[in-house]
Amino acid sequence: MRKQELRPGGETGQGHTASSPAEQVKALVDLLAGKGGQGPQAPQPPNRTPECPLKPRGNDLKIQKHREALLNRTGGGPELGSPSPRLTSLLMVEGLTDLQLREHDFTQVEATRGRWCSAKTIALDRLFLPLSRVSIPPRISITIGVAGVGKTTLVRNFVHLWARGQVGKDFSLVLPLTFRDLNTHEKLSADRLLRSVFPHAGEAGLASAVLSKALLVLDGLDECKTPLDFSNTVACMDPKKEIQVDHLITNIIRGNLFPEVSVWITSRPGAAGQIPGGLVDRMTEIRGFSEEEIKTCLEQMFPEDPVLTGWVLSQVQADRTLYLMCTVPAFCRLVGAALGHLHRKRPGPPDAELWPPRTLCELYSWYFRMALGGEGQEKAKASPRIEQVAHGCRKLVGTLGRLAFHGLVRKKYVFYEPDLKVLGVDLVLLQTALCGRFLQREETLASAAAYCFTHLSLQEFLAAAYYCSASKRAIFDLFTEGGVSWPRLGFLTHFRSAAQRAMQAEDGRLDVFLRFLSGLLSPRVNALLAGSLVTQGEHQGYQAQVAELLQGCLRPDVAVCARAINVLHCLRELQHTELARSVEEAVASGGLARLTSPPHRAALAYLLQVSDVCTWEAPLPLCLSPGVLQSLLPQLLYCRSLRLDTNQFQDPVMELLGSVLSGKDCRIQRISLAENQISNKGAKALARSLLVNRSLTTLDLRSNSIGPQGAKALADALKINRTLASLSLQSNRIRDDGARCMAEALATNRTLSVLQFSSNSIGDGGAKALAEALMVNQGLKSLDLQSNSISDPGVAALMGALCTNQTLLSLNLRENSISPEGAQDLARALRTNSTLKSLDLTANLLHDQGAQAVAEAVRENRTLTSLHLQWNFIQAGAAKALGQALQLNTSLTSLDLQENAIGDEGASAVASALKVNTVLTALYLQVASIGAPGAQALGEALAVNRTLEILDLRGNTIEVAGAKALANALKVNSSLRRLNLQENSLGMEGAICVATALSGNHGLRHINLQGNHIGESGARMISEAIKTNAPSCTVEM
Repeated sequence: MRKQELRPGGETGQGHTASSPAEQVKALVDLLAGKGGQGPQAPQPPNRTPECPLKPRGNDLKIQKHREALLNRTGGGPELGSPSPRLTSLLMVEGLTDLQLREHDFTQVEATRGRWCSAKTIALDRLFLPLSRVSIPPRISITIGVAGVGKTTLVRNFVHLWARGQVGKDFSLVLPLTFRDLNTHEKLSADRLLRSVFPHAGEAGLASAVLSKALLVLDGLDECKTPLDFSNTVACMDPKKEIQVDHLITNIIRGNLFPEVSVWITSRPGAAGQIPGGLVDRMTEIRGFSEEEIKTCLEQMFPEDPVLTGWVLSQVQADRTLYLMCTVPAFCRLVGAALGHLHRKRPGPPDAELWPPRTLCELYSWYFRMALGGEGQEKAKASPRIEQVAHGCRKLVGTLGRLAFHGLVRKKYVFYEPDLKVLGVDLVLLQTALCGRFLQREETLASAAAYCFTHLSLQEFLAAAYYCSASKRAIFDLFTEGGVSWPRLGFLTHFRSAAQRAMQAEDGRLDVFLRFLSGLLSPRVNALLAGSLVTQGEHQGYQAQVAELLQGCLRPDVAVCARAINVLHCLRELQHTELARSVEEAVASGGLARLTSPPHRAALAYLLQVSDVCTWEAPLPLCLSPGVLQSLLPQLLYCRSLRLDTNQFQDPVMELLGSVLSGKDCRIQRISLAENQISNKGAKALARSLLVNRSLTTLDLRSNSIGPQGAKALADALKINRTLASLSLQSNRIRDDGARCMAEALATNRTLSVLQFSSNSIGDGGAKALAEALMVNQGLKSLDLQSNSISDPGVAALMGALCTNQTLLSLNLRENSISPEGAQDLARALRTNSTLKSLDLTANLLHDQGAQAVAEAVRENRTLTSLHLQWNFIQAGAAKALGQALQLNTSLTSLDLQENAIGDEGASAVASALKVNTVLTALYLQVASIGAPGAQALGEALAVNRTLEILDLRGNTIEVAGAKALANALKVNSSLRRLNLQENSLGMEGAICVATALSGNHGLRHINLQGNHIGESGARMISEAIKTNAPSCTVEM
């Protein structure tokens, strides 16, 4: 089997037993190769009897021996019997995305921000079972994953568990093969392929039923030496006929051979695209580490040193790109091993300024030094031994680098002895321990040796080091592999050739190679590798020229592609970060509108991936022109949240955004397009995308020009869409007709939970339609109808719906035309409804009569937590009713009575309730005509109340007497957190009373004393007094 995913437990163990840096790297390499603590030929310890329910009888005896053989091949270690949850629950995917088909593994992880697309999962033990009672088991299954995510580990675990009888019980046989095994054959028949893994195949006594319940596992399609060509492969149905291996695999997948056998293929995503989607019955994906799993992995690597774990984690988190790549388990462990070792072996004074690693190339340079065991790095004095080691290093790079480079150019990642001879690789050198730290050797089933680099990124690093070294003496293009080419002299010419080829490579396979090649020119890396990989001072002075050359690659294309973003990664490796920094500063300051050149666009796309500011949201308001947005579209696909407010976007831009939202790759969850110039046509374009989009959960279209027709298009989409949870059409012009269309959609939609229709000229007709929808809708939780034209008939309909609706939690009816008559309907609904928690009736026409009706209902209601009655012409009578209700109510936590003339009498009534109420936490009494008597009543209540946290008395006239009463209460009250006494005619004396009282209060966190005629000098004095008496309290003067 090929290399397995490095397991943290094993790695930790190796790290403690290795006595030198070189041995530690060798242990890491062994673990990356799936060897555990043993060499490739080490005998396996005796295995326990497989935990298999089958007892050997007849053919079962042969199968039993096969199970035992598989246990021996997989090692039988205890860690294989308990795979991580990440490998026992795979993501179900519906095919490959353009990103997976076209881009490098690093680019896939970076572009998606290390987040795997949310999808259905399937347990490992159900991987080959039907999804429902009416479906059939898959014949062709593919599991994809980037390099190092654990595909081979998954296969080993499955094979091991099957051999123990724990999974795949429907299969009589599991036949695991790797493409490394298959590459050793030029031609092969189907029968020979079976016998290579199950020698009893074809025997007369073997029942055909056994093979009809077999699973053929083909691990590592990306390592197949010949690409599969389904268009030009001749059909073959003879299992005894020997044909080319790639033709054999193609015919097996098509079902021409072994049609009754199930086939499971693992592959990196790009290679999996060789198989037509119509032939694939099930595709799954292995997800990478989550943020918590990265931390857990590092903790398992250094279980006895939490300080070291914390330091390594902090270094990883400090670099967004590095942190994203650590979602790939093998990369995470490689990085952890390197940083962990280097922390224990702190660099001496000569290397102190080169620590810690800042770029990918620096990290791999430190890893390279660790792999060499620190030899050859001494600078204090020279010796024949040091010169010998340095010469050996250069010879190693010449050998491995040439192999790595030509393999990369040929898309070759596994090498066999004939390949090595063609490339002039000295086989004797490959047997050395030094070489074994980078290149692993393993035996295939055909007893042929296969070589591969321990990780794809190491191959790319060594390839770049070779190219960097060889380019100073090569006079022809190194990429032509000996073919005819024009002479190319000088390092810059060769670098330009590499950059051009990387930019032209459609699959991005040279992206990381170019990053490393750029990084090798930085002074820090040059200092790290002097004497081993590079010569001291080699290529120095090229930095500025290479940076200019790279920026010249950023041509004014229509769209910023992944190659352009990779140029920014290269500039960072080169430590030329001026371009990215200037764009980042413009994003922070809101000055991005003036930076519109192709390099600036590429830098912005780069920042969308790696900037901490853009991790959760891409803040692009007031800065994007339609042209810039169009160039960024391919990269916006993978943003989690987009804020595109106030960009004057019109309908044509919505067509572009609609195409993005319709893309299979789209990961956008939230998008805000507020305050643009979107009309019905633009809304229709967005609506079309909602028919197919499966990622968007929040769409904000407030303050545009969308009318009834646009609302109808969005409503039609909502009848089909099953992901959108929040839609804001605030401040548009949908009117009653648009509301009716939306209501029709709500009757069937079950996912939309937040709907904002404020300021849309909706009248009673629209309200009645929405009410009918609420009677059947089971998903909507928040409905905002603020600032419309809804009067009593509309309210009556909505309240009738609330009597039956059991899901709505928040209803906003502020700034409508609800009279005392409508309030009666409100009261009836509040007595019946048991789910509504927030009701906003601000700026209606309730008057005392209506508010009293609501108050009577509040006495009985047990679910409402927030009630807004601001600006409703309420006076003392209604305030008394509310006070009586508060004495009995046990759910209301927030009451807003501001801008109602309740006066001292009303304030006293509410204060009386506060003496017994134990649930209210926020009370808003701004501009409520409250004077000193009312404040005194509230002060008395605060002296005994233990739950109120917010009291807002702004805009009243409590004066000095009221201030003294509240000050006395503050001396004993421990619950109040915020107190607003702004504009209350306190004067200096009243303010001093309050400030002095705070010396005994340890709960207040914020107090506002503005507008109280204190004067500038008095404000300073009181502010200082409050800081002294209550240092944790913030004061506004």
